[in-house]
Amino acid sequence: MIHPTAVIDPRASVDSTCSIGPYCILGADVELGEHCELMSHVAIHGPAKIGPHNRFFPFCVIGGEPQDTSFKGENTRLEMGSHNVIREYVTMNRGTTKGGGLTRIGSHTLIMAYAHVGHDSVVGDHAMLVNAATLAGHVTVEEWAVVGALCAVHQFTRIGAHAYVGGGTIVTKDVLPFSKCVAPRETRTYGVNAVGLERRGFSKDRIRRIQHAFRVLLNSKLNTTQALEKLKLETDRGEDVDMLLKFIEESERGVIK
Repeated sequence: MIHPTAVIDPRASVDSTCSIGPYCILGADVELGEHCELMSHVAIHGPAKIGPHNRFFPFCVIGGEPQDTSFKGENTRLEMGSHNVIREYVTMNRGTTKGGGLTRIGSHTLIMAYAHVGHDSVVGDHAMLVNAATLAGHVTVEEWAVVGALCAVHQFTRIGAHAYVGGGTIVTKDVLPFSKCVAPRETRTYGVNAVGLERRGFSKDRIRRIQHAFRVLLNSKLNTTQALEKLKLETDRGEDVDMLLKFIEESERGVIK
């Protein structure tokens, strides 16, 4: 169950039911519970206590030193419960002495690719960190909470139980339990990608027709339905505008204007 290229410190404790894939590294004082799976290129540094039935995908780093300039090699640790899924390139740091010395991950969590759990943080049972969600030090994510993709959570902040934080949100205050929280969405369309179209060989006439369609959609006083009706009445609109109109009509979530 242990690949010959894996490097395991003699002071590590690995249950015989574990599967350790190619090029994995287990440091000193790592305890690995039964039926854990390390796929390949997984690094777990100690002191760290990992419970049973956890799956670690390639290139994640668990129990690394805290990213804190005050850390001087003190004996701090990381603990993890059971049945967690830790995806590619996730990083989880050990605690610091000033923060209590412990980073703790619960059970049945899903930590997606590139997420980061900073020192002295706590992630509760059934919580989810979506791709590239980032927890600074001393953050608490309570049970069943979801932190969306590309979210950054400030130090000492709490995400309440069963809360949902939408993608791309910067969290600087506590998020209420049971709530939905998201940053303002002010994404706008600023006209036609004319330079890109020229580089792809679009003629000036094709670009002109597309630009006219965008002026009707964005700059007229017509709503989207009215703009579509107006453009459909134009007999010389061309295939590109037809594609644009079809795209809008098939949209299920609405379009950015």
